[in-house]
Amino acid sequence: MRIVLVEDNESLAQGIANALRDQGYAVDWLADGDEAYRFLASEGGDIAIIDINLPGRNGIEIVRALRKQGSGIPIIMLTARSDLSDRVTGLDAGADDYLVKPFDMAELTARIRALSRRRADIQTGIREIGQIQFNQTARTVIGPAGPIDLPRRELALLECLMDHSGRIVSKERIADTLYGIGSEVEANAVELLISRLRRKLANTGVSIRTARGLGYLLDDTPA
Repeated sequence: MRIVLVEDNESLAQGIANALRDQGYAVDWLADGDEAYRFLASEGGDIAIIDINLPGRNGIEIVRALRKQGSGIPIIMLTARSDLSDRVTGLDAGADDYLVKPFDMAELTARIRALSRRRADIQTGIREIGQIQFNQTARTVIGPAGPIDLPRRELALLECLMDHSGRIVSKERIADTLYGIGSEVEANAVELLISRLRRKLANTGVSIRTARGLGYLLDDTPA
Protein backbone atom coordinates (compact mmCIF):
# COMPACT_ATOMS: atom_id res chain seq x y z
CA MET A 1 0.00 0.00 0.00
CA ARG A 2 1.28 3.43 -0.96
CA ILE A 3 0.69 6.25 1.54
CA VAL A 4 1.18 9.94 0.70
CA LEU A 5 2.20 11.92 3.79
CA VAL A 6 1.84 15.72 3.62
CA GLU A 7 3.48 17.30 6.68
CA ASP A 8 5.85 20.28 6.89
CA ASN A 9 7.34 19.38 10.29
CA GLU A 10 10.37 17.38 9.13
CA SER A 11 11.09 15.54 12.38
CA LEU A 12 7.45 14.52 12.80
CA ALA A 13 7.15 13.51 9.15
CA GLN A 14 10.31 11.39 9.30
CA GLY A 15 9.06 9.69 12.46
CA ILE A 16 5.69 8.87 10.89
CA ALA A 17 7.25 7.75 7.58
CA ASN A 18 9.80 5.49 9.27
CA ALA A 19 7.16 3.88 11.50
CA LEU A 20 4.88 3.22 8.53
CA ARG A 21 7.71 1.83 6.39
CA ASP A 22 8.64 -0.52 9.24
CA GLN A 23 5.12 -1.94 8.92
CA GLY A 24 5.51 -2.53 5.20
CA TYR A 25 3.90 0.58 3.75
CA ALA A 26 5.47 2.61 0.95
CA VAL A 27 5.51 6.30 1.91
CA ASP A 28 5.90 9.43 -0.22
CA TRP A 29 6.54 12.54 1.88
CA LEU A 30 5.80 16.09 0.74
CA ALA A 31 6.10 19.25 2.84
CA ASP A 32 4.55 21.93 0.59
CA GLY A 33 0.80 22.21 0.00
CA ASP A 34 0.99 23.23 -3.65
CA GLU A 35 3.47 20.47 -4.47
CA ALA A 36 1.37 17.95 -2.54
CA TYR A 37 -1.78 18.83 -4.47
CA ARG A 38 -0.01 18.48 -7.81
CA PHE A 39 1.44 15.12 -6.75
CA LEU A 40 -1.87 13.74 -5.46
CA ALA A 41 -3.78 15.01 -8.50
CA SER A 42 -1.37 13.36 -10.94
CA GLU A 43 0.14 10.38 -9.08
CA GLY A 44 -2.53 9.59 -6.50
CA GLY A 45 -1.97 6.98 -3.79
CA ASP A 46 -3.87 4.46 -1.67
CA ILE A 47 -4.26 6.72 1.38
CA ALA A 48 -3.26 10.34 2.04
CA ILE A 49 -2.35 11.74 5.46
CA ILE A 50 -2.55 15.54 5.24
CA ASP A 51 -1.72 18.18 7.83
CA ILE A 52 -3.95 21.28 7.87
CA ASN A 53 -1.25 23.91 8.40
CA LEU A 54 1.06 23.85 5.38
CA PRO A 55 3.05 26.33 3.30
CA GLY A 56 1.26 27.04 0.02
CA ARG A 57 -2.19 25.48 -0.03
CA ASN A 58 -3.41 24.38 3.38
CA GLY A 59 -4.75 20.91 3.97
CA ILE A 60 -8.40 21.94 3.71
CA GLU A 61 -7.77 23.52 0.30
CA ILE A 62 -5.96 20.39 -0.90
CA VAL A 63 -8.83 18.12 0.13
CA ARG A 64 -11.48 20.36 -1.42
CA ALA A 65 -9.55 20.57 -4.71
CA LEU A 66 -9.04 16.78 -4.84
CA ARG A 67 -12.70 16.05 -4.19
CA LYS A 68 -13.75 18.64 -6.75
CA GLN A 69 -11.72 16.86 -9.42
CA GLY A 70 -13.30 13.55 -8.44
CA SER A 71 -10.48 11.94 -6.46
CA GLY A 72 -11.72 9.24 -4.11
CA ILE A 73 -8.44 8.67 -2.27
CA PRO A 74 -9.10 8.06 1.46
CA ILE A 75 -7.79 11.02 3.49
CA ILE A 76 -6.80 11.34 7.14
CA MET A 77 -6.30 14.94 8.27
CA LEU A 78 -3.75 15.93 10.93
CA THR A 79 -3.73 19.12 12.96
CA ALA A 80 -2.57 20.56 16.24
CA ARG A 81 -5.97 22.23 16.61
CA SER A 82 -8.52 20.53 18.84
CA ASP A 83 -11.47 22.84 18.23
CA LEU A 84 -14.62 21.07 17.05
CA SER A 85 -15.17 23.56 14.22
CA ASP A 86 -11.81 22.64 12.67
CA ARG A 87 -12.70 18.96 12.70
CA VAL A 88 -16.08 19.68 11.13
CA THR A 89 -14.48 21.87 8.44
CA GLY A 90 -12.01 19.13 7.53
CA LEU A 91 -14.68 16.45 7.30
CA ASP A 92 -17.02 18.72 5.34
CA ALA A 93 -14.18 19.40 2.88
CA GLY A 94 -14.11 15.68 2.10
CA ALA A 95 -11.68 14.12 4.59
CA ASP A 96 -12.54 10.59 5.75
CA ASP A 97 -10.99 10.79 9.21
CA TYR A 98 -9.33 13.27 11.55
CA LEU A 99 -6.47 12.97 14.06
CA VAL A 100 -5.37 15.65 16.50
CA LYS A 101 -1.67 16.04 17.37
CA PRO A 102 -0.03 14.75 19.43
CA PHE A 103 -1.20 11.22 18.66
CA ASP A 104 0.07 7.69 19.17
CA MET A 105 1.33 5.86 16.08
CA ALA A 106 -0.77 2.86 17.06
CA GLU A 107 -3.88 5.01 16.66
CA LEU A 108 -2.78 6.31 13.27
CA THR A 109 -2.04 2.81 11.94
CA ALA A 110 -5.37 1.56 13.32
CA ARG A 111 -7.15 4.31 11.38
CA ILE A 112 -5.18 3.43 8.25
CA ARG A 113 -6.28 -0.20 8.61
CA ALA A 114 -9.89 0.91 9.14
CA LEU A 115 -9.83 3.00 5.97
CA SER A 116 -8.23 0.10 4.10
CA ARG A 117 -11.01 -2.23 5.24
CA ARG A 118 -13.63 0.34 4.29
CA ARG A 119 -12.09 0.61 0.85
CA ALA A 120 -11.94 -3.17 0.61
CA ASP A 121 -15.71 -3.27 1.15
CA ILE A 122 -15.95 -1.50 -2.20
CA GLN A 123 -12.96 -3.16 -3.82
CA THR A 124 -12.78 -6.77 -2.66
CA GLY A 125 -9.16 -6.36 -1.61
CA ILE A 126 -8.36 -9.68 -3.31
CA ARG A 127 -6.30 -9.52 -6.49
CA GLU A 128 -5.35 -12.44 -8.69
CA ILE A 129 -2.88 -13.04 -11.50
CA GLY A 130 -1.72 -16.41 -12.78
CA GLN A 131 -2.05 -18.82 -9.87
CA ILE A 132 -1.39 -16.32 -7.09
CA GLN A 133 -3.90 -14.50 -4.94
CA PHE A 134 -2.89 -11.29 -3.16
CA ASN A 135 -5.01 -10.08 -0.25
CA GLN A 136 -4.18 -6.38 0.01
CA THR A 137 -5.98 -5.94 3.32
CA ALA A 138 -4.43 -8.94 5.09
CA ARG A 139 -1.10 -8.44 3.23
CA THR A 140 -0.88 -12.13 2.33
CA VAL A 141 0.02 -13.95 -0.90
CA ILE A 142 -1.22 -17.44 -1.72
CA GLY A 143 0.26 -19.56 -4.53
CA PRO A 144 -0.65 -22.99 -5.90
CA ALA A 145 1.46 -24.65 -3.18
CA GLY A 146 0.13 -22.46 -0.35
CA PRO A 147 1.24 -19.21 1.32
CA ILE A 148 4.24 -17.39 -0.17
CA ASP A 149 6.30 -15.63 2.48
CA LEU A 150 7.32 -12.19 1.21
CA PRO A 151 9.22 -9.60 3.29
CA ARG A 152 7.60 -6.16 3.30
CA ARG A 153 9.66 -4.70 0.43
CA GLU A 154 9.06 -7.70 -1.83
CA LEU A 155 5.35 -7.49 -0.97
CA ALA A 156 5.33 -3.77 -1.84
CA LEU A 157 7.15 -4.56 -5.10
CA LEU A 158 4.56 -7.18 -6.04
CA GLU A 159 1.76 -4.71 -5.27
CA CYS A 160 3.44 -2.04 -7.40
CA LEU A 161 3.80 -4.43 -10.35
CA MET A 162 0.21 -5.64 -9.95
CA ASP A 163 -1.00 -2.04 -9.98
CA HIS A 164 0.48 -1.84 -13.48
CA SER A 165 -0.14 -5.43 -14.55
CA GLY A 166 0.49 -5.87 -18.26
CA ARG A 167 2.34 -2.56 -18.47
CA ILE A 168 6.01 -1.69 -18.13
CA VAL A 169 7.00 -0.06 -14.84
CA SER A 170 10.26 1.91 -14.84
CA LYS A 171 12.96 1.19 -12.30
CA GLU A 172 12.69 4.79 -11.12
CA ARG A 173 8.92 4.46 -10.51
CA ILE A 174 9.49 1.27 -8.54
CA ALA A 175 12.19 2.92 -6.42
CA ASP A 176 9.93 5.92 -5.70
CA THR A 177 7.08 3.62 -4.67
CA LEU A 178 9.18 1.36 -2.45
CA TYR A 179 11.50 3.91 -0.86
CA GLY A 180 9.75 7.27 -1.34
CA ILE A 181 10.45 10.05 -3.81
CA GLY A 182 13.97 11.43 -3.53
CA SER A 183 15.24 8.58 -1.37
CA GLU A 184 18.85 7.61 -1.94
CA VAL A 185 19.01 3.91 -2.76
CA GLU A 186 21.77 1.79 -4.24
CA ALA A 187 21.63 1.48 -8.02
CA ASN A 188 21.05 -2.29 -7.94
CA ALA A 189 18.56 -2.33 -5.05
CA VAL A 190 15.53 -2.69 -7.33
CA GLU A 191 17.28 -5.34 -9.44
CA LEU A 192 18.02 -7.42 -6.34
CA LEU A 193 14.40 -7.21 -5.18
CA ILE A 194 13.17 -8.17 -8.66
CA SER A 195 15.49 -11.20 -8.64
CA ARG A 196 14.29 -12.38 -5.21
CA LEU A 197 10.64 -11.93 -6.11
CA ARG A 198 11.11 -13.80 -9.40
CA ARG A 199 12.49 -16.82 -7.53
CA LYS A 200 9.55 -16.85 -5.12
CA LEU A 201 7.00 -16.59 -7.94
CA ALA A 202 8.49 -19.53 -9.85
CA ASN A 203 5.86 -22.11 -10.86
CA THR A 204 2.96 -19.78 -10.04
CA GLY A 205 1.99 -18.94 -13.61
CA VAL A 206 3.38 -15.42 -13.19
CA SER A 207 6.51 -13.91 -14.68
CA ILE A 208 8.40 -10.65 -14.24
CA ARG A 209 9.85 -9.73 -17.59
CA THR A 210 12.66 -7.25 -18.14
CA ALA A 211 12.19 -4.61 -20.83
CA ARG A 212 15.78 -3.52 -21.26
CA GLY A 213 16.26 0.19 -20.74
CA LEU A 214 12.57 0.62 -19.87
CA GLY A 215 11.70 -1.36 -16.75
CA TYR A 216 9.78 -4.45 -15.71
CA LEU A 217 6.49 -6.10 -16.64
CA LEU A 218 4.35 -8.45 -14.55
CA ASP A 219 2.36 -10.85 -16.69
CA ASP A 220 0.86 -14.32 -16.90
CA THR A 221 3.37 -16.88 -18.08
CA PRO A 222 2.25 -18.24 -21.45
CA ALA A 223 1.01 -21.81 -21.29
